Amino acid sequence: MTSVVIPKARELTLPDLKDLARGCAFLGSGGGGDPHTAMMELEALIGPDSTVQLIDAGALGDRDLVVPCGWIGAPTVSAEKLPSGEEALLGLRRLETLLGRDADAVIPVEIGGSNGLAAVLLALRAGLPLVDCDGMGRAFPESQMVIFNIRGLRACPAVLTDDKGNCVVIEAVDNVGEERIARSASVALGGTCHLVEYPLSGRQVNETALCGTVTDALAIGRAIRLGREAHGDPFAALFAALKASQQFSRAGVLFDGKIVDIRRETKDGFSLGCAVIEAFGGAERLEVEFKNENLVARVGGEIRALVPDLITIVDRETAETIVTERLRYGQRVKVIGASAPAALCEPASLAVLGPQAFGLKTAYRGIAELNGWK
Repeated sequence: MTSVVIPKARELTLPDLKDLARGCAFLGSGGGGDPHTAMMELEALIGPDSTVQLIDAGALGDRDLVVPCGWIGAPTVSAEKLPSGEEALLGLRRLETLLGRDADAVIPVEIGGSNGLAAVLLALRAGLPLVDCDGMGRAFPESQMVIFNIRGLRACPAVLTDDKGNCVVIEAVDNVGEERIARSASVALGGTCHLVEYPLSGRQVNETALCGTVTDALAIGRAIRLGREAHGDPFAALFAALKASQQFSRAGVLFDGKIVDIRRETKDGFSLGCAVIEAFGGAERLEVEFKNENLVARVGGEIRALVPDLITIVDRETAETIVTERLRYGQRVKVIGASAPAALCEPASLAVLGPQAFGLKTAYRGIAELNGWK
């Protein structure tokens, strides 16, 4: 298999960004938004000689202003409601005015799905570097489910913007309040909006962020592509990239079959539902519950994977991720599980983004333990 070697500091070209989009889709655990629209924006914005500067967190100065960004709302809405392309820059400029200084760099608030590309688009439009890190190591449905909140940092001031040019400045008393205000406003403004939040110093990025996740996503996406181009097994390539990653080391196939039922609704700014996958031959069924992202996978009532570990449904031939809003009856899929970054599995993190934060009445157990992986 072709080795994937990515240097620590580099310029990302359009082919790199296509691989990044594929990797971000996988790390979204079904959510974070379909990267397809964001990739279309990038293709329209970046020229053949244009690049995005990717820097390590260690290159930041302690007092640099680093701005996380992403989208808030139901992925099912974002699949139909296209952005104007001006939302992110409008929000960044308003935040700079509030803070009285210019931003020095941007990062994805979450690496999963289209939100992994949101900061790339903002970096291009603002002429800023992208830092090789994020705040979640995957995607989560609520904005307080981020390592910056867990480490005691403030989300506000935050700025919410929509495709019409509306701009909402949020100054909440706590980070859960920021999520609730932003969620309600996004529903009122059409179901999906852009959000800049958790303004950070360079020191705070180095002390709290999940580093190397842009590199990990790029390596994952590139490995899948190279595996297919070599007429080999894209899943072997995927698992090799996960094993070599900085944040995701344990992974495997949880299930192989066909989608026989899909239930989905958009409620209170979230996409909620369940996918049922039947094994070929009909001996077993796996159910995946989701709230924007896939939360729990069960076979015959037995849990096989549990948030914050990643549960990603992919095409069983190409290993391309199928996000929750694109799940359909009859699709032939594999369900891939991967371990979450270690920082998300600490007790303080699990209290914010573990099973009980989603109303699941079970304590977290790691995916390797649940499946007997050595």
